[in-house]
Amino acid sequence: MIEHEVTVHLEEGLQARAASHFVQEANRFNANIFIDKGHKRINAKSIMGLMSLAIFRGERITLIIDGEDEGDALTHLLKLL
Repeated sequence: MIEHEVTVHLEEGLQARAASHFVQEANRFNANIFIDKGHKRINAKSIMGLMSLAIFRGERITLIIDGEDEGDALTHLLKLL
């Protein structure tokens, strides 16, 4: 299992189009992928869950990835943020 804290640098944060793209990319991996923001954890493969976090530019989130391709998933998803 990997936990990695990251600052979101996307201009629009993880809203609408960027959130949809992130979820599509997360679904490419077999690993379980979660995002923590504050005291809330969501499944990063769920658009509704991701949108509920309302992640804006400059906010810090934690990616939690667990599974056979967790390293590849982390590397790929960090590039999106």
